[in-house]
Amino acid sequence: MLSLVLPKGSLERATLDLFDAADLTVRRSSDRDYHATIDDPRIERVRFLRPQEIPSYVAEGLFDLGITGRDWITETGANVASLGELRYSKATSAPVRVVLAVPANASWESVRDLPDGLRISTEFPEITRRFLETRGVKAAI
Repeated sequence: MLSLVLPKGSLERATLDLFDAADLTVRRSSDRDYHATIDDPRIERVRFLRPQEIPSYVAEGLFDLGITGRDWITETGANVASLGELRYSKATSAPVRVVLAVPANASWESVRDLPDGLRISTEFPEITRRFLETRGVKAAI
């Protein structure tokens, strides 16, 4: 019997549509409910979590299968196997791009121009840290 964890947020609607198309309709009492069911004897438990939590929970064995973004697998460093790629997102079918943005009037023209000790705000601190380290930039993240 499988336990599944599905993404809340931007991937939620497309994931539900995918399951509907496979005749595995996900049922829950409301859109805010984190507990769900699928009328299939192979599926014991269905939960909804934030995509950034899913890789770690699957790696820890709390769920057998989860749907999340590759970005969150990379960010968390979770030891999971990717079984395939689902080409959907909230806004586009194109892959996610992470960009480094600076003020238009900044004198920096490339990552290597960034001064050491710069403070960077990001949703992906580990990905950003690794990216900057490979380019010799030391920043507070």
